[in-house]
Amino acid sequence: MSTLERWTRWPAGDAPIRERSSRARLVLSFFGRGAMLAAVLFGTFAEQRYSGWRLLPPIFWIAGSAALFTGWFFNCRAQRLWPALGCAAGLLVFSALAHEGGADTLASVIWCGLAVLAVIRLPLGAGLLTAGAALGSYGLSSGDSMLMMLAVAGGLGLLGYLLRLDSQARAAQRALLAQERAAQVAQAESAALAERTRIAREIHDVLAHSLSAQLVHLEAARLMLDAGAERAEIRERVVAARRMAQDGLAETRQALSALRGDFAPVTEFVAGLAAQSGAELAVDGVPRPLPAEAGLAVRRVAQEALTNARKHAPGGRVDVRLGYLDGAVELRVHNSRAPRGGHPVLGDSGSGYGLLGMRERAELLGGELLAGPEEGGWRVLLRVPT
Repeated sequence: MSTLERWTRWPAGDAPIRERSSRARLVLSFFGRGAMLAAVLFGTFAEQRYSGWRLLPPIFWIAGSAALFTGWFFNCRAQRLWPALGCAAGLLVFSALAHEGGADTLASVIWCGLAVLAVIRLPLGAGLLTAGAALGSYGLSSGDSMLMMLAVAGGLGLLGYLLRLDSQARAAQRALLAQERAAQVAQAESAALAERTRIAREIHDVLAHSLSAQLVHLEAARLMLDAGAERAEIRERVVAARRMAQDGLAETRQALSALRGDFAPVTEFVAGLAAQSGAELAVDGVPRPLPAEAGLAVRRVAQEALTNARKHAPGGRVDVRLGYLDGAVELRVHNSRAPRGGHPVLGDSGSGYGLLGMRERAELLGGELLAGPEEGGWRVLLRVPT
């Protein structure tokens, strides 16, 4: 901040001072102002210097000063400098009139209050000039010694500056709290979006695998019908499609359980999946419980890879290897080409997003997924940290 900005900038930040005060603060402020008004009234009218029509001038001075102080606060709150200085000039005029009329208590309260409030509320340059004018008027009218005047002026100036620093500190605290709340809201929105993405991914993976597997068997049944196959063979395909639908329902329930943070028995699941697909399974390392996200990634990649093997290379050999490494889990699915004469059932079907979804899932967990031709077939390799 430059020197010019330091002297011309309004206190409590760039925004107007708008603080929601606590009930205790409001009560103290109300009683403080009430006590100040009572002291002014007592000091002005206690000695009964005013009677009859002479009561009108002090009443006018008090009412006018109250109105000018109110205008002062509103203008300072709205950061309107010249209207605020106009109210300050009016207060100086009223205090001079009150002093000349014998209402010294009212005049002293106006001078001292204006000096303190000017340092608190106004930009530092304007505040010091206003406080200097108020304290100078007070010193000239009080008749005290120079030492006493300097002591009073220094004390009031120091009080105003300390209150100004306190106001700025509270404003900075409010701004920091507002930023923290905004950050919390953004974080909550980001977490909600991530959770919605996670749920959408799980629903897609479960349904895509289940429906794709059902389509494989149903299309095979259709082809058998067209080829005039035996009824028992066709029935076997339909029953397999029904079993896939039941498995899809069970998978949906398991996905919901995993979304709640439950650990999934990955080894048993992959073993059952390999047995259904006629694949050979090998497990390296000691099986252990995996975090929910890592376990889900292994399950979904195994499902997708085995489904793709059935779709694109039916009848081919499929090998599955599940490895529990130090700080990671690895899944390798390799299938050979379909035997000669094998028909790639639904080989051209699907959205094409299965491999992309598997890679995205792995990268979100800080792992990697490799897929491509190998040894005359196709290999899918997943490695995610645990």
